[in-house]
Amino acid sequence: MAKIGINIATGSLQQPEMIVGIDLGTTNSLVAIIHPETKMPIALKEFDGSSIVPSVVHFDAFGNVEVGAAAKPFLETDPANTIFSAKRLMGKSYKDIQTHQDFFAYKIIDDNNDSLVKVQVGDQFYSPIELSAHILTALKNRAEHILKTPVSKAVITVPAYFNDTQRQATRDAGKLAGLDVLRIINEPTAASLAYGLGLDPSEEKTIAVYDLGGGTFDISILKISGGVFEVLSTNGDTYLGGDDLDRAIIEYWMGLMKIDSLEDQKILKQQLRLAAEEAKITLSNAANFETNFAGETLTITKEIFESLITGIIDKTMGCCAKAMKDAGLKVADINTVLMVGGSTRVPLVKNTVSKYFNQAVNDTVNPDEVVALGAAVQADILAGNNQSMLLLDITPLSLGIETMGGLMDVLLPRNSKIPTQAGRQYTTQKDGQSGIQIAIYQGERDLVKDNRKLGEFTLSGIPSMPAGLPKVDVQFLINADGILQVRAKELRTGLTQSIEIKPQYGLTDQEVEQRLMDSITYAKEDIATRALVEAKTEAEQILSVTEKFMSKNMALLSKAELMQTAEAMQALQLAITMEDKNLIQGKTEALNELTRPFAERVMDQAISGALKGKGIMD
Repeated sequence: MAKIGINIATGSLQQPEMIVGIDLGTTNSLVAIIHPETKMPIALKEFDGSSIVPSVVHFDAFGNVEVGAAAKPFLETDPANTIFSAKRLMGKSYKDIQTHQDFFAYKIIDDNNDSLVKVQVGDQFYSPIELSAHILTALKNRAEHILKTPVSKAVITVPAYFNDTQRQATRDAGKLAGLDVLRIINEPTAASLAYGLGLDPSEEKTIAVYDLGGGTFDISILKISGGVFEVLSTNGDTYLGGDDLDRAIIEYWMGLMKIDSLEDQKILKQQLRLAAEEAKITLSNAANFETNFAGETLTITKEIFESLITGIIDKTMGCCAKAMKDAGLKVADINTVLMVGGSTRVPLVKNTVSKYFNQAVNDTVNPDEVVALGAAVQADILAGNNQSMLLLDITPLSLGIETMGGLMDVLLPRNSKIPTQAGRQYTTQKDGQSGIQIAIYQGERDLVKDNRKLGEFTLSGIPSMPAGLPKVDVQFLINADGILQVRAKELRTGLTQSIEIKPQYGLTDQEVEQRLMDSITYAKEDIATRALVEAKTEAEQILSVTEKFMSKNMALLSKAELMQTAEAMQALQLAITMEDKNLIQGKTEALNELTRPFAERVMDQAISGALKGKGIMD
C-alpha cells in the first residue's frame, strides 16, 4: 500500500521529494521551489517574511556556528571570527585574492601561494567549500522547516564565469551540506528561466540579462524560441559587484577622514563597510545620506556617489558591448533587458543600462529572488514536471590542447552549446615515441602560455612506431554542469586514458577575466606569432626528415647533391634563429625543392628493385 504524507502544519499533501533551487550568493543566499498548487516559483520565507539568508558565517569561542541573520551582527562585534563573501574565495588560491585581501576582516592563510586558500578562525582552518557548506546547510534546514519534508536534492546557481574549479567546489559544498547537486547552472540562465515563465510558446525574443550581484557581474544574451532558452553569448567580471560600490564609498569617506588604513581596527573597518552599504541602499531613493562614525558625521550625496561609481558601471557596459559583439547582434535586436541582482536597484545602473540598450529595463521580478526562482524552474524541469522548456547553455571560454610549438589547438570554441562533445586526431612527433602528453587549456589566445592550464595527463604505452603512424583520438566532453572530461585513445592499439579536469590552483581572476579582452587587443600579434611558430615547427620537422633521409640514402646521392642539401639545411637552421616567418618559409621551400628530385629518384629505384623480375600479373 502506498503511503501519502500529510503536512500536519497545513493539512496539505506532501510531495514525495522536492528538488529545491538555491542561489548561493556572495552577499545573500536563498532557496526557492515550484509551488505544488500554483505551479509558480516562490522563494521560501520564514515567519518574519524574509526570503534572504545573508551569506555570513560566525564561529564562537566554543566552535558553535551561526549562519545568516543571526551571524550578521557579529560583522561588527566579532569581525575576525565572522566570514562574509566566502563565494569570492571559492576555488581560489592566495595569489588570486592577495590584492583584495584588505577587503576581508578575517584571516586568510598564505602559507603556500599555489594551494587552495584557507580561512583561520581561532586555531581552526576552513576552506571556502566548508564555509559555503555551512550556508547551504542553513538553506537546507530552512527549506525542511518550512516544507516539513526532507530536502536532499538541489539545483545550485553559479556566475557564468565560474571556472571548472569553482563549479566543482560548489558541488563539493553541496555534498558537505548533505545535498545531491543535480545541476550547476549559470545565474543569468536561471534568471532568464524565471522571467521566461508564462511566455507564449510561439513567441520569439532575444533577451539581455544584466546581473550585478554582491560580488560578481554577468551579462548574457539569450534567445527564447518555442520554449527553448538558448544562450547566444556571455561576458562578465568575476570580481566586480555591489561590494565594489560599497568600497567606493568607503574610500571616499576614508579620504575625508584622512585615514590611510583600518587594517588594525577590524571592528571600525566593518562598521564603515556596513555604513557604506546602508548609504548605497538609501541613495537609491534619497538625495543624500548621513551617519555617525567614530565620533564623526559622515555624509555623501547621490551626485557624489554616482560620480564615484561611474567607472565601475562603465566597466560593466564594456562587458555588455563585448557580449553583443560575440552574439553578432545590434542593440536594436534586443527585445527585453532583464535586471538581476540587488545592486541593479541603484538608479544610475538602471539608467546607464537603459540608455545603452535604448529601452526601459525590465525589473518586474524581485532582483534578489530571481536567480533562485529560476533555479527552482530548472529543478522542476529536472524533476520531469515541466516539459515545455528546454535549456541550452554554453562554454564561456574556448577549450583545447597544447600542440607543437606551444600552440593552442581549440577543440571547443567559446560559446559552444553544452552538454557537448568534440574530438580531433593527433599523432607522434618522434620515431618510437611511447607516450603523448595531453595538456588541456582554456582561453582565447594562440599560445598556450597566454591561456589557462586546466590539467594534463599522459597517454603512455604506445607501441614503438615511426613518427606520424600512431593515431591518437582526443575527445572533449562537457557535461551539463560545465565540467570537462578529456579522453585519449590510440586507434591502432585501442589504448585509452581519460581525465576529469580538476584544474590547478594559483590562477588569478585577471587571467580569466581578461581572456576575451586580450584576444582582441593582441589579435594581430597573436596571428603573427602563430604563423612564426607554425613556420618554425614545419622547418624543424623537414630538417629532421631530411637528416634521416640523407643518412639512410647517402650512397644514392652524388657528392654535389650532398653538399647542396647540407648548405640548404644550414641556411634553414640559421633562418629559424632569425624570427622571420617569411625567411623561414622561403628557406623551407628551397630545401623542399632541392630534395624533392632526390626523394623521387630514391623512390623510383626502390620500386624498380622491388618489381625486378616480376610480371605485372604476378
